[in-house]
Amino acid sequence: MIAKSVFALLAYSSEGNNGLLSVNPGLIFWTFVIFLILLFILKKVAWKPILSALSERENFIKDSLDKAELAKSEAEKILEENKKSLSKADEEAQKVIEQGRAYAEKLKEQILDESKQEAKKLIADATAEIERKNQEAFNMLKEQIADISISVAEKILRENLDREKQASIVNKFIEDLNKN
Repeated sequence: MIAKSVFALLAYSSEGNNGLLSVNPGLIFWTFVIFLILLFILKKVAWKPILSALSERENFIKDSLDKAELAKSEAEKILEENKKSLSKADEEAQKVIEQGRAYAEKLKEQILDESKQEAKKLIADATAEIERKNQEAFNMLKEQIADISISVAEKILRENLDREKQASIVNKFIEDLNKN
C-alpha cells in the first residue's frame, strides 16, 4: 500500500512542475529561513535546558557510579573484616575446645589418681583390719589353749600325779592341736 502511494507521488511529480521531486527555489529559500529561525529559537529556549539537563544527568550518573564504587569497596572491606572476625572466632572456639579437652583430661587423671589412692587406702585399712582380727583371733586362741591346758593339767592332777602319764597326755594334746 505504501509502495503504491510512493509510486503515485513519483508519477505525479514527473508529469508536472508541482511534484515533490521538482526543484522550487522559493520553497528552498523559505524552508532554509524557517530552519534557521527554528534553530535560533531552539538555541535560545531549549538548547541550554537540554544541555543542562544532560549535564545534570551525566553528573548524577557519575556520582551514582562513584557512590556505588565506594559502597562496593566498603562492602568488600566489611566482608574482609567479617572473614577475619569469623576466622578469629573459629580459632578462639578451637582454643576453648582444646582447653576443655585438656581440662577434662586433667580432671580424668586427677579422678583416677584419687580413685587409686582411695583404693590403696581401702586395701591398707582392710589389711590392717584383717591383721587386727587375726591378732585378736590368735590372742583368743592362746587364751583358749591356756584355758584348755589348765583344764588338762587339772584333770591330770586329779587323775594321778604320774609324770609319764602326764607327759604323754600333754604330748597327745599338743599333737591334737597341731592337727587342727
